[in-house]
Amino acid sequence: MRSVLLAAVIIATPTVALASSYKICQGEFALCAASSATPTGKNIQVNTADGKVPFPEAVAVCPALRGTAVADVAGGNMEGDCRAPGKNQVWSLFSPRQHFPQAPDWKPVKAQFRTFLTGEGTAGMSNMFSFACTKTEVVNGVQLANCYGPINEGLKGTPVIAGTEVVTESPVGASYAVSGPLP
Repeated sequence: MRSVLLAAVIIATPTVALASSYKICQGEFALCAASSATPTGKNIQVNTADGKVPFPEAVAVCPALRGTAVADVAGGNMEGDCRAPGKNQVWSLFSPRQHFPQAPDWKPVKAQFRTFLTGEGTAGMSNMFSFACTKTEVVNGVQLANCYGPINEGLKGTPVIAGTEVVTESPVGASYAVSGPLP
């Protein structure tokens, strides 16, 4: 199913943008695929082909992992490459992992994909792909990070409207599930 999500991201992205902005990164990154988010009350700037666009901001707690991941170095709020955004920071990226640490105890759990239709309020979604995160505490041996991304933004700087089908690994009932729209 992770292949389906990656395929959805690739299909929804113009070929020119894919060739120029999707990169394979090595090293430490946050994996927010099974996280939920909480609105911060602020706005976050999202990179688009036409410049930066503000969206309501949310924060998600995500495990920081090491390995290979996919990034949109021109998307999110990335700055053109895989280098960490700053001291004690990582990017929230995508990695096709079968098992990874998940809340509440941050023990590795098998990925469980599901889809849902976005709606009003907490039935919305949050996008954390290619956004900056700040490392926080270590719980059960897992480094955690606070990742900041937009609410109801669809990977290309466009709004996700109510009734859009999205895919996530967040549990049923998660508020602002970290997810992405299906094409």
